[in-house]
Amino acid sequence: MTSENQTVKTSSSIYAIRTTAGQERNAATMIEIRVKANDLPIYSILAPETLRGYIFIEAPGPHFVDEVISGLKHVKSRVPGSVNIDELEKYLLVKPVVEELEVEYIVEIISGPFRNMRAQITRVDKAKQEVTLELLEATFTLPITVHADYVKVVEKPK
Repeated sequence: MTSENQTVKTSSSIYAIRTTAGQERNAATMIEIRVKANDLPIYSILAPETLRGYIFIEAPGPHFVDEVISGLKHVKSRVPGSVNIDELEKYLLVKPVVEELEVEYIVEIISGPFRNMRAQITRVDKAKQEVTLELLEATFTLPITVHADYVKVVEKPK
């Protein structure tokens, strides 16, 4: 028998929810509102920015998840089964972009005046999180330095 001051620890699982791509945050917000309004036992909601079209809900059982997502806009369905926490770890730990970049990688500049241009990395400054690039589409070699967040890897050298 438990008293009112004691809490009973129940096990929970994590369930994947399919959503409309780009609407993950809106769906998570609507789920949060419904959880608070109906006092449902949903422990956490995760909408990783790097995974489009999915959100994750921690609950004691799948029927609670089905109840909270039924009829919500932008929510398609619950993926059958549960998700292991180890599979979610890569979405929980943010790794700096500069850690993935190396000299001679071909990148595309995704922001700034050189947007959509391809370049080759000539130097990586991990302390400042900057990369020095040589534009591939320029008529002469002009080294430019940009923040590592402004590039995405297109091709790695063999």
